[in-house]
Amino acid sequence: MTENNQMTASPTILALDTCTEACSAALLVDGHVYAEIADAPREHSQRLLPMVDAVLHRAGIGLDKVDVIAYGRGPGSFTGIRICTSMTQGLALGQELPVIGISTLAAMAQMAISEHGANQVLCAIDARMGEVYWGQYVAVDGIATQVVAEQVSAPDALDLALDTALPIVACGTGFDAYPELLNLGQGLDALPQVKFPDARAMLELAQVGIAAGETTSVDELQPVYLRDTVAWKKLPGRE
Repeated sequence: MTENNQMTASPTILALDTCTEACSAALLVDGHVYAEIADAPREHSQRLLPMVDAVLHRAGIGLDKVDVIAYGRGPGSFTGIRICTSMTQGLALGQELPVIGISTLAAMAQMAISEHGANQVLCAIDARMGEVYWGQYVAVDGIATQVVAEQVSAPDALDLALDTALPIVACGTGFDAYPELLNLGQGLDALPQVKFPDARAMLELAQVGIAAGETTSVDELQPVYLRDTVAWKKLPGRE
């Protein structure tokens, strides 16, 4: 942060995500984006910090030049969310940095909007136990904007609120696990290029959130599991 503890007009943002099978880190500094991503289930705790070091090194800055850390807050794997939040805590505490949580579902929707021109997006992540995490978004000034609250439910309980008379892009592993979800709307088309959240897309959402004053101290970091964590304890290894 700046010496007077005020956010700069164009803050340097470090984004981290490990909430699904993908592990990613991205850095926005002076309008330039540096990013790393890997499909590396069960290796997130080993992969994330080297990715952070890599993007900082490529940008030629240290962590002390970062203004805000954006973190994947979930929903997703219980273990993955814990890794992301604990890594964020460790990095933010050392530099007394503010943080901002970004929905993994919104990050996927943002990628579909920014890189594939989507206007309506239905995101679904396989939640195991016969359920999906899902969210519905529309593009408003190029930003993924939530239509209804994110939920976890059985696939057949998903209630489509988007306009089925217009194209709807479908993103996420939920459509691989439950292909019948593609029958929800006449204009629903899968976008296989966006299967997991990516920290690059989190940067765009973080900019909007920072401008709206949504950053918090690291002590107020809020993971979002959607599902009661007691359910995870009953099924060890099911993430």
